[in-house]
Amino acid sequence: MSTQRSHHVTTSDGVTIGATVHGHGPPLVFLQGAIGDGDLDWRALLPYLTDRFTCHLPSNRGRGLSGDHPDLSITRQTEDVIEYLDSLDAPTGLVGWSGGANFALSVASQTDGVAGVAAIEPVANSQMDEQEQAALGGAVARAGERVAEGDLPGALGAFAAYPFNHADLAAAEDAGYFEAAARYAPKLLELFRHLREHDGPLPDDPVVLAAISAPVLVLHGTDSRPFFTTSARHVVDHVPTAAIQDIPGAGHATPLTHPQALAEALTTFFLPAMQPA
Repeated sequence: MSTQRSHHVTTSDGVTIGATVHGHGPPLVFLQGAIGDGDLDWRALLPYLTDRFTCHLPSNRGRGLSGDHPDLSITRQTEDVIEYLDSLDAPTGLVGWSGGANFALSVASQTDGVAGVAAIEPVANSQMDEQEQAALGGAVARAGERVAEGDLPGALGAFAAYPFNHADLAAAEDAGYFEAAARYAPKLLELFRHLREHDGPLPDDPVVLAAISAPVLVLHGTDSRPFFTTSARHVVDHVPTAAIQDIPGAGHATPLTHPQALAEALTTFFLPAMQPA
C-alpha cells in the first residue's frame, strides 16, 4: 500500500508551496537542485529512506506541485522553506542538493527549528575565480541559446555539463532526467538572473555560515569537479558544527547516481539526532 500523500503551504505572499510526502518516521525536508523538481531530484533515494523517515519533497516556485510567481529571489525562496518548516510544527532535518544545499544552509542560519542539515555538494559562489565564473556563465549562456531554439531538454543538458561529470551526464540521460525536467528550463534561466541581481549576503557568506548552530554534514562526491571540493571545504571551515563525508565514486549528481550510499549517510547522520528524548 502506497504511503504517498501531499502537503501544501500558502506563503505570506500568497504562493502555494506543494510537496509530495512519503514514508513514516522523523521528518526530513528535501530541497531540490536548480534543474528539476522535488520529485524528480529525489525519487531514486526514496526506497532507501521511507521505512525510517517521513520524506517531504517540496518543489520550488513554478515547479512540481507548487504555484508560480515571478519572485524567484534567494530571499523569497529561503522564506518559502522556513514557512514550510513552520507548518510541520516539529524539529525537522533538512537535506539540500547543490543550490538546494545553499538554501538549506541559509534557512538553518535563520531558524532554530532545524534538527540538522545535510548539504550535498553546496555551491560556494564566493570561491569562484574568473575561470570558474566564465565556465558557469558559458553554461548558462548555452542553456539560454537552446531555450531560444525551443530545445528545452538540450538546454538542461547544456547547463548540466558545467556541474556534472561524464558519468553524471550519462546517468541523467539514461534516466530521462533532462526530458522530464525540460519544462523548467526557462525557470533555470530566471533563477540565475535573480542570483546575479541579488545584493545581500549569499548563503556561503562566512557570516551566514557562522550563524548556524544545528549539526551540519557536508556530503561530497570524490569524483566531483575540483570547485565542489573547494566549496565543501569552505562550508566546513566556516560552520562551527560542520563535518564532511565523502561519497566514493560520486560526482555532483549523487542523488541520481548513488542513492543507496547517500541514504546510508543520511540515516547515520539524522536517525540518532531525531530520536525522541
